[in-house]
Amino acid sequence: MARTQPASQHPRTDQERAGDIAATQRSSVATAMLPSPKIMRTDFTVGQARAAFADDHMHAVLIVAEGLLRAVVHREDVHEPAPAEQLAWRLGALRDRIVSPDEDLEAVRTRMLDAGVRRLAVVDEGGRLLGLLCLKRSHRGFCSAADVAARARATTCSGPIGDD
Repeated sequence: MARTQPASQHPRTDQERAGDIAATQRSSVATAMLPSPKIMRTDFTVGQARAAFADDHMHAVLIVAEGLLRAVVHREDVHEPAPAEQLAWRLGALRDRIVSPDEDLEAVRTRMLDAGVRRLAVVDEGGRLLGLLCLKRSHRGFCSAADVAARARATTCSGPIGDD
C-alpha cells in the first residue's frame, strides 16, 4: 500500500508558488500604487487647482519640486476665499496624506476607509514621490495604471474628431 505524504511535504506546483508570490507582493503599498501620477510644480495656483478639481475623478493634486513632494492639495484646501493667484502648495499638507511604500496594504486600506480618503501619496523616507495609492470608488481594491489609462481614453475622445 502506497503511503501518502503529509500535505506540507507535497511538491508545490509552479502555479501555487506564483500565487504565494502574488499574495505577498499584493501585501505592500508599493505593489498597488500608480507609479507615474500626474504632478504639478510649485507655481501651480489655487485657480488652477480649482479648475483641476472640476473633474470629479480628481481627488488630490501632488505638488513636487526636484522630485520631493511638497504638498498634497485636496479640493477642500482651495475653497473660497483663497485668492486664485495664491500658490496651491501653501494650502496643502503632507500630514495624513502620505504613506510609505512598505506599509501593509490592507492596514492602509482600512485607515483610508476610516478617514474617508481615497488617495494617498506614496513617498520614501526622504520625501521623494514614488507614486499614488488610489482606492477605487467601490472601496474593494485599488486603481491600476490600466484603469487610469482607460478612463483617460474615454474622456479625451468623447466624440468624432474632424475639422468642425
